[in-house]
Amino acid sequence: LLTAQTLSNKKDGNYKFTVVKNLDATAVQDQGQSGTCWSFSSLSFLESELIRMGKPKVNLSEIFIVHNAYNMKAEKYVRMHGAVNFGEGGAFHDAMQVIKEVGLVPQSAYIGFENGEKDVNGVKRINHSEMDALAKNIVETVVKSPRPGIAWKKAFDATLDSYLGAVPKTFTHEGKQYTPATFRDMLGVNADNYIEISSFSHHPFYSKFVLEVPDNWSSSQVYNLPLNEMIDVLDNALMTGYTAAWGSDVSEKGFSFKNGVAVVPDVDWTDVKKEKIDSVILSPRKEMMITQEIRQEAFDNYETQDDHGMHIVGLVKDQTGTKYYIVKNSWGVKNNDCDGYFYASEAFVKYKTTSIMIHKDGVKKEIAKKLGM
Repeated sequence: LLTAQTLSNKKDGNYKFTVVKNLDATAVQDQGQSGTCWSFSSLSFLESELIRMGKPKVNLSEIFIVHNAYNMKAEKYVRMHGAVNFGEGGAFHDAMQVIKEVGLVPQSAYIGFENGEKDVNGVKRINHSEMDALAKNIVETVVKSPRPGIAWKKAFDATLDSYLGAVPKTFTHEGKQYTPATFRDMLGVNADNYIEISSFSHHPFYSKFVLEVPDNWSSSQVYNLPLNEMIDVLDNALMTGYTAAWGSDVSEKGFSFKNGVAVVPDVDWTDVKKEKIDSVILSPRKEMMITQEIRQEAFDNYETQDDHGMHIVGLVKDQTGTKYYIVKNSWGVKNNDCDGYFYASEAFVKYKTTSIMIHKDGVKKEIAKKLGM
C-alpha cells in the first residue's frame, strides 16, 4: 500500500515503512493456477533489468519460457529414464537457459492462454493442471517402453500447443519483424551476465554446488556464500540499482501475502491457535535471530523447500528500524492491499531463501574475487 510518503502492509496496517531503495518494476502479473512462478519472477526481474539498461518497458511472455522449458524437461526426463523430477516447477536458471538457447518474445506475440479458464469477471486466467497431467503421462509412458522411439516428441509438443498455443517462429513488434533470438539480441539480454547465489554449510563456501531441491531438474549450480555475505550481496545489488529474483520457502506461518508481510516472530508456534496466527504477525515484534546453523537445520529437515519464486525490488525500514525487502509477487493485484507486493523481513530472507539471482555486476568486487568470478 503506497501513500505519498510512507508504505504500509495493508489498509490501516500497523507496519509503517520508510523507503530506503525502491527500484523500477513493471506491472504485477498473475500466474493463475500454475506452478510457473519461476518464469514469472525471472521475467519480472529481466523487465526491471531492461529498465535499468535504459530500454523501453516491455511485457515479456512468461509462457513462451514455460513452453520451451517443458520440452527441455521432457527430453531430460526420458534421457534419464525417469530418474529426475518432472513437473511445472522450475528455477531461475531454466528461464536463462531458454533465453540463451531460444530467445525471448513479448507478451503481445505469445499470450499462452489457448485453453485458459475465466475468473468471475470473465477474465482469462492460466490453468495448467490438465496439461501438466497429460504431459507427465506422455513422458512416463515413454520411459516404460523397452525401446522408446522419438514420435513421442510430436505428441508432447502437440499437447503443449493445444493448451498454450504454438510458439511463434517470427513475430512483429513495433513495426519490425523478429525471431525470438533476434528479439533477445535487440533487447541486449545476455543470459551469461546473471548468477545465482545461496548459503548452505553442507558445501564449501566460495564454491559452486548443485542445489539439492526437486525443481532443480537440470542439476544447475549456484555460488555458495556465508549467510551474512549472501545478504550483503543482495543489499549491495539493490543499493546500486540491481533488483533480484528470489527463491524462498513460503510455508512458514509468518508468511502472509494477504497481510502483506513475511516475518519470523520469536514465538513458539505450537502455542498459537490457528485463528490467532494473524494477530501474531500484524504488528512489528521481536524476530528470531537467524544464524547459519538455524538456516541449515531448516533446509536439512525439509522445513525450508523450494516453494516459490518472486522478485525483490527494494528496501524499507519499519518504525522500529527493522529492515524489510520490497517483494513483487505473481499472484495478481487483488489478493492483498499492497497491489500484489509484500514486505519480507531480513530475518525471513535469511531463514528461508533457497537462491537469489542477480546481475554479476551487482556483486561487490571483494566477494566476486572470493568466488573466482
